[in-house]
Amino acid sequence: MFTKAIKLFSVLLFISSTVWAEVNFTVQGFVKDQSSGEILIGSTIYVKELGTGAQTNVYGFYSLTLPAGKYTLEYRYLGYVTKQLDIELVQNQEMDVELTSENVQLEEIVINGIPEDQNVTSTEMSTVQLDIKTILKVPAFLGEVDVIKSIQLLPGVSTVGEGASGFNVRGGSVGQNLVLLDEAPVYNSSHLLGFFSVFNPDAVKDIKLYKGGVPARYGGRIASILDIRMKDGNAKKFGVQGGVGTIFSRLAIEGPTIKDKGSFILAGRRSYADILARPFTDVLDNGAKLNFYDLTFKTNYKFNHNNTVYLSAYLGRDKFLFDRNQGFSWGNKTATIRWNHLFGDRLFSNFTTFFSDYDYSLAFGENEMDRFEWNSRIRTVNFKPEFTYFINTNNELIFGGDLIYYTFNPANAIGVSDGVAVDISLDKKYAFESALFIGNNTKFNDAISAEYGLRLTNFQYMGPGNVYEWETIEVGKRKELVSEAHIDGRKSISSDINLEPRASLKVQTGSKTSIKASYNRMSQYVHLISNTTASNPLDVWTPTTNNIKPEIGDQYALGVFKNFGPNNDYEFSVEGYYRDTKNQIEYIDGAEILINEYLEGDLLYGIGKAMGLEFYLKKNTGKLNGWISYTLGSSELKVDGINNSEWYPARFDQRHNLKVVGYYELSPRWTLSANFTYLSGTPTTFPTDRFTQQDYLIPYNAFDSRNNVRIPNFHRLDISATLYGKKYKRDGRLRKNSDYWVFGFYNVYARRNPFSIYFSQGTDRPVPGMPIETFATQVSIIGTIIPAISYNFNF
Repeated sequence: MFTKAIKLFSVLLFISSTVWAEVNFTVQGFVKDQSSGEILIGSTIYVKELGTGAQTNVYGFYSLTLPAGKYTLEYRYLGYVTKQLDIELVQNQEMDVELTSENVQLEEIVINGIPEDQNVTSTEMSTVQLDIKTILKVPAFLGEVDVIKSIQLLPGVSTVGEGASGFNVRGGSVGQNLVLLDEAPVYNSSHLLGFFSVFNPDAVKDIKLYKGGVPARYGGRIASILDIRMKDGNAKKFGVQGGVGTIFSRLAIEGPTIKDKGSFILAGRRSYADILARPFTDVLDNGAKLNFYDLTFKTNYKFNHNNTVYLSAYLGRDKFLFDRNQGFSWGNKTATIRWNHLFGDRLFSNFTTFFSDYDYSLAFGENEMDRFEWNSRIRTVNFKPEFTYFINTNNELIFGGDLIYYTFNPANAIGVSDGVAVDISLDKKYAFESALFIGNNTKFNDAISAEYGLRLTNFQYMGPGNVYEWETIEVGKRKELVSEAHIDGRKSISSDINLEPRASLKVQTGSKTSIKASYNRMSQYVHLISNTTASNPLDVWTPTTNNIKPEIGDQYALGVFKNFGPNNDYEFSVEGYYRDTKNQIEYIDGAEILINEYLEGDLLYGIGKAMGLEFYLKKNTGKLNGWISYTLGSSELKVDGINNSEWYPARFDQRHNLKVVGYYELSPRWTLSANFTYLSGTPTTFPTDRFTQQDYLIPYNAFDSRNNVRIPNFHRLDISATLYGKKYKRDGRLRKNSDYWVFGFYNVYARRNPFSIYFSQGTDRPVPGMPIETFATQVSIIGTIIPAISYNFNF
C-alpha cells in the first residue's frame, strides 16, 4: 500500500511539474509590515505579465522562478497599500519588501489594489483564518477579547455550553483538536474553566483553523488543527500596549533588540477578582485564591538574509484554592526554538524544537492528619525539520518529519487518614511518535489546482511499565483481567503504523466562483479520557497502548465558493462534509477514569460518523460588515454494549448551529458590534423508569439507552460599543499614542441557558400512600446580563 501511494504521488508530481527550455531565474525574499517589521503571512505576489504569482509562507518568505525578462510584481495584503515594482530578471535576486498599512476605510483599501479572491482562488477549503483586528471587534465576556471564543463563531465550530473548556469541530470531541502555539501543543487552552482562553490577544498575530483538507505537514488529531502564531515584536521601535478590564489586566512590551535585526515581545495577564473581593468577604481568608495568570515571550534575531532564529515561550496557571490546603490548579508551559535557513534561492527550511508541559493538581483536607493530594501531567518534547522547495510558479513541494517523545504521569497521589499515608500513585507511561510527510501544491492551469500529500506515522508505546491482557465476559461491561506483566527499560510494548493520504482540488468555474473538494485521513495516538458533559482541567490524557488503539478519521468535503461585488464585498460558501471514525473511545456505566490502574478495563471502542452542511456569508466592506454562519450537522457513535449496540448521538452532537456577527461604524470614533448564537441542545442520558426501595426512589434506564434526550436549546445575544480616543491634539498634531474604551453587555436578555439537568428526591419524609416528591434541576452557569467595561491603550 505504501509503495503504491508513493508511486501515485510521484506520477502526480511529474505530471504537474513543468520542464522549461528557457533560462530561468529566481526572485525571492520576505514581505513585512513597514512600521513594525512584522512578517505578513499569506501576502500575495502577483506577476502581471503572466497572470500568476505566489504567497508568502508562515515566515513571510516567497520565491518565484521565472524565465528571464522584464516583469511588474505587485505585492498585496488586505489592509495594506499595494506596492508595485518593476524588475528585469537577468539573474537571481533577493527582494525584501515592506508594505504600508492604510488607516482608512476598508473599501478604500481594496480600491488601492486589485481585489483579492483568496477564498475562491486558493486550493484550501474547510479552513478559516482570523486576524487579531477582526477578533478585537467581537463582543466578549466581561469585555475581554478571546481567541477561542472568536473561532466558536465560525461555521462547524461549537461548544457544549458556557463554562466548557475547549471547542468542538464538525462533531468531534475537545480532545480531537490539536491546538498549537508557535508549533508547540497546548493540552488545555482554557482559563477560568473555559470562560477565557490561554492566548493573550496582545501577543497573537495570526490564527488559522483547519477543519478539513489538512496539509500533510500536520497530524496528531482527527477533528481539527488550530495553528496560532505569535507576534515577533516590533523591530523598528519600542511600544507598550495593554488594558484594564473588569476581571483582569494585561500589559505587553515590544521593541527591537537590534534595529531591523532582532526584536522581542513580552506580554502578561493577571486576573484580580480575589484581590478586589478580599476586603468585602472572609471567604478568601486563610490562603484562598481565585485567579489566573499567563506570560508570553518571543524574540528573534536575523543573522543575515539566509538565517533567522526565533525563541518563544509561554507560562500560564489557574488557581482555585479554598484555603491554603485545599483546591485545585492547572497550567501550561511551552517553549519553542526555530531556525529558518535558506539553501539557495528556492529551498526554504525550518528546524523546530519544542517542549510542552501540562499539569494539574487537586488537594483537600483541613489538616496534615487527614488529607488527599493528587497531581498529574503530560510532557512532550519534539523535533521537526521542514523544507519547502519552490520548484516553479506552479509547484511548491513541502517535505519533512516529526519526532515526538511523550511522558504521561497519570497520577502522583497520596491519601492520609488519621496520620497514616497511603501512596496510590500510578506508574508513568512513555511513548515515541515519528512521522515523515511530503506534499505538493500545484497549479495545472488557470482553472485547476490541487494540493496532495502523504504522511506516514509510527507510534511506539514503550516501557518501563505494566502490560495488561483483558477478556470481555459481557459486552458493554467491565472487562476481566487475564494477565499482567512488567516491562523493564525502554523496550517497545506495542507499535502502530498508519499511512495518511491528503488531497484537495479546486476548479475555477468563473472569475469569482470555484468548486472545491478534499479528502484527508488523520491518526490520533494520544487520547483525552473524559466522561463528563464538558471537558474539564482534571481529565486524563493517555497514550495508545497494546489495548487502546489509535483513533482514525477519514473526512470527505465538497464546497462551492463565490464572491459578489466589484471589490469582493460579499463572500459566500457552502460546504458539505462526511467523516468516518474508528476506535472511538467510550465508557462502561460507572467507569472509573481517575487514578485507576486498570482504566483499560473500563473502556469500550466503536465507530463514529459525523456529517453536515456549513453555510457562510460574510460582508467585507462598508460601514456595516460581519458574517452569518449556519451549520446543519450530526455526530453519532456505535459501540457494542451501549444503546443496545445501535447508533446514538455523541454528547457534543448539535443539529443546528447559527451565529450572526455584525460591526457598524457609527462615526470615526464610535463602533457598535453584536453577536447572536443559537445552538441545539446537546444530548444527555435520563432514566426511563424508577422503583422504590424503603422510601427511596431509584432511577434506572430500562432500555439501556445512551444520550436519549436533549437539554433545551442554547441562545444568547451580546453587544458592545467601542469609543476610540482622539487621533489629534488640540493644536492639530497627531497623537503618538492611541487608546479606546469598550463597553459591553453579555447575555443581553438574561437567558438562563442550561448546562446540565439532574434529578433529586425531596428531603421530607414520604407520607404513606402519597407520591414521593422529586425534582428536576437545571444548572445554568450564567443566568443574568453581565455588563463590562475595559480601557485599552497603545503607545
